[in-house]
Formats: sequence, C-alpha cells, structure tokens
Amino acid sequence: MRDAVERHCLEIDRTNQRGGRMLSIADLMQAGTLSRELAAYSLAAIGRGASFMVGALPGGAGKTTVMGALLNLVPRDVELAPADGMAAIERGLRSPAPRRCYICHEIGDGSYYAYLWGEELRAYFELPGAGHMLATNLHADTFEQARDQVCRTNGVPEAGFRRMNLLYLLTVGRSGHGLRRRIAEVWESDGSADHARIFGADVDASLARSRLVPATEQASALVAIDRLRASGARTILDVRAAIVEPWAASP
Repeated sequence: MRDAVERHCLEIDRTNQRGGRMLSIADLMQAGTLSRELAAYSLAAIGRGASFMVGALPGGAGKTTVMGALLNLVPRDVELAPADGMAAIERGLRSPAPRRCYICHEIGDGSYYAYLWGEELRAYFELPGAGHMLATNLHADTFEQARDQVCRTNGVPEAGFRRMNLLYLLTVGRSGHGLRRRIAEVWESDGSADHARIFGADVDASLARSRLVPATEQASALVAIDRLRASGARTILDVRAAIVEPWAASP
C-alpha cells in the first residue's frame, strides 16, 4: 500500500510549478482556504469519482496548489496520469482500464507540459465517457468565464462540459500576514443537468443540495476529516495514508 501511495504523491508533485512542498487538504484547512465542511464534501465527491477543475484569473492565485490537494482525494483504485498530449488522451479513450484521473496541468494555449487547448482539449473532455476522471485548472474568476473559455473558445460541447462535475473558484485577498487564498464558490453537475452553485455567498448555495453526494456520505466524510485534523498529518503522503485509504475501506 505504501508504494502505491508514494507513486500517487509523486504524480501530484509533478504538477508543482513553484517548488517547495505541495500542500495538503489539511494545510488548506489550516490556512482558511476551505472549511472542514467543504473539505468533507470534497472528500466524498472526489472519492466517488467526480471530475473537477479549479479556477482563478490571476497567476499565483493557488490554482495548482488547490488542484494538487484535491488530487489527493481521488479513489484509491484510480491512477493519476498526465494528459500530456493527444497520444495519451487517445490511449485513455481506447482503454477504460485501468481507471485513471487524467491531469491537465492547465487549460491554456501554449507548449508547456500537459497544457491543453483546441482539439486536444475537446478530446480530453471525452475521457469521462471512457470511465476516467479529469482534473485541471484554468484562468477564470467566474463560472461564466470558465464555461466561455471551455465551450465557446475551445468548442467543447455543453454535454462534455457537464462531465466536469465540480468547479472550484478561488479569490485572493490581503490579510495581516500577506495573501489569503479562499475557495469562494463551488459549482456542481451530476453530468446530466447544468451546473448549479452549491457553495458560496448566495443564501441559496448549500452543500445540502448536492446531487453528487448524499447527506449521509457528507456526514461520514466529516468524521474522517475530523480524524485527519486530530491526527496531525500534513504532508500529501501522510494525508493520503491517513484519510483516503481508510475512507475507501469504510462501508
């Protein structure tokens, strides 16, 4: 089991663009980036196989950091794999097994590693149809900006966009200790209906309205999150071993 956890965490480390230790969900809770309730919802949703993207317009907002922490919550039988071009995507479309979470390091028009745009991005959004998960980030501050970039600019069909089950939107502000990053909104789709905002300042936005995660599973995940916080685990390796393996084994 330890070898599998180490391989998993090494793939997360490959997304690291700024050096230093990749932060875990425990680190993000400590920093106030997300609450324990949102951490629990994320564990339950991504632990069930939900695809996700993280959006923020400015560079350095922490998109990759949050994506890496959330990647640590994918099911234990799902391999992490980079979506580093059309050849890798086509292999995934042909082969539903083993099940993978394909990581697009960023939706962007450039020659950087595992950046996708145009035809490659359209193919990438077909991978859930072959049973795989998606994880990526992009420069967008709002749901409308994200959908416009994916669907209008890159031509991904709306049905394909709905397969990106979760969209996390970050805000960055200044505090007495420097920059503070916070997940301001979460939008959810079950893959068939349009996305709905289930977390944010809007009084109608509520995790209890989730179509992906029943309330009972959110409650169970909250217990797991509280155990994680009590354990003191902080690195992605220790968090993976402490939370996802026991969570996946629980009834």
